[in-house]
Amino acid sequence: MNITIIALLAVLGGLAIGARAGYYGRSLVSRKRVGQAESESSRIVEDAKEQSRTIRIEAKEEALELRKEGESEIKEQRSEVKRSERRLINREENLERRGTNLEKRERSLTQQENSADEIQSELEGLKEQALVKIEEVAEMTVGEASDVVMRTAEDDMQHEIALRYRDFEQEASERAKELGARILATSIHRMAADVVSEITVTTVPLPSDDMKGRLIGREGRNIRAIEKNTGVDLIIDDTPEAVTLSCFDPIRREVARLAVTKLIADGRIHPARIEEMVARSQKEVDDSIWKSGEQAIFDAGVRGLHPEMIKLLGRLKYRYSYGENVLQHCLEVSHIAGMIASELGANIKIAKAGGLLHDIGKALTHEVEGPHAEIGAEIAIKHNVAPKVAACIAEHHDDVMSSTEAFIVAAADAISAARPGARKDTVENYMKRLEALESVARDFDGVERCFAIQAGREVRVMVQPDTIDDVSASKMARDIVKKIEENLVYPGQIKVMVIRESRSVEYAR
Repeated sequence: MNITIIALLAVLGGLAIGARAGYYGRSLVSRKRVGQAESESSRIVEDAKEQSRTIRIEAKEEALELRKEGESEIKEQRSEVKRSERRLINREENLERRGTNLEKRERSLTQQENSADEIQSELEGLKEQALVKIEEVAEMTVGEASDVVMRTAEDDMQHEIALRYRDFEQEASERAKELGARILATSIHRMAADVVSEITVTTVPLPSDDMKGRLIGREGRNIRAIEKNTGVDLIIDDTPEAVTLSCFDPIRREVARLAVTKLIADGRIHPARIEEMVARSQKEVDDSIWKSGEQAIFDAGVRGLHPEMIKLLGRLKYRYSYGENVLQHCLEVSHIAGMIASELGANIKIAKAGGLLHDIGKALTHEVEGPHAEIGAEIAIKHNVAPKVAACIAEHHDDVMSSTEAFIVAAADAISAARPGARKDTVENYMKRLEALESVARDFDGVERCFAIQAGREVRVMVQPDTIDDVSASKMARDIVKKIEENLVYPGQIKVMVIRESRSVEYAR
């Protein structure tokens, strides 16, 4: 037991001695390293001091050089400033010398002006003395003499102007009459179109009278189906081997004529077959309308029209006015307007287009209320027709036109309607229509005279100015229009013009 304790103590003592010895050894190594580090840091500090001394010396040298350069620049600037000062001094001296010279010149000019004023005043005095002497000799003041000269000059000028106006007016009138007659005669002679007479009924031939019963059908169902699908009255009377179709719309009448003709040729007549034939006939008429419109614009040489305008133009193929086919009339007006425009140097394209489309409104007069000229102009504007062409359409029945082409179209329309053979209205019917128009106007109180002119398109009423004033004249025009619309049947439109004028007449004896 004791040996063990002794051994343990011995071991512990050895460990303690070893630990102390290790401590002392490490302390010696640490001191050595610290000494080396101190020496190294001292060396680095010395090197840094040496470098700073070197940098400081270089900086001083550079500062000295910069200072020398700055001083030299300052010297140069000072010398330049001195030179500038010398130049300014020289300029000031020059300006002073110039100012002195200007003052001398100004004094000289002032003296000259004073002398000129004196001379001017002397001249004015001499002029006044001369005028006084002239007035004394002429026994007239300057103003009076000036008025006499001006009046004489004005009288001479007015007389000369009046003579020239008269000569120019006579010459222009003679030339205009001659040129207008030549142009109209040439246009009429160059244009000749066929005319076809047409009324509001169409007759369809039958192979036999037995076909009438088949067209009527059992209890009239066939005839009712025909009238219902076509909108046309089918008149079956005692006329042998013929039936009559009656309708105010020529297109419906043509559809019905084609449908009845097809039914007669086919022989199968019943409501279903009637509906089929009417639809087929309607398509044929529509195709014919389109082809007629295209052919018309081709013949007239007018291009760029809207498809709807072409259709409306083709519908005029089935429209008649006093027996004159409206489509043929439009083509004729287009050709005549083009000829007149070429002679007058106007726009041929606008004249031909306006002539071709001037009655386009008649294609819709059964559907739209109003004069056909206004309807046609509205349709043209709606479908992007040129404004000048639309003006030709709107103004072809007016007294005042906005362009030369509009006047040409109106003249061509009158030529086409008035040429021999254009319209098939009898003289008796024509006279009756004019007498009816005049009688309507004469029935109003205060009417002095009335005349139906332009083939019944216009009525001019002269009223008594003592009994009818301006307001009453305007009211009378409206009343006459209303009475004409209620009592007469006429194509197109009728213009009513009420004229009220006062005349003062005296006689020199």
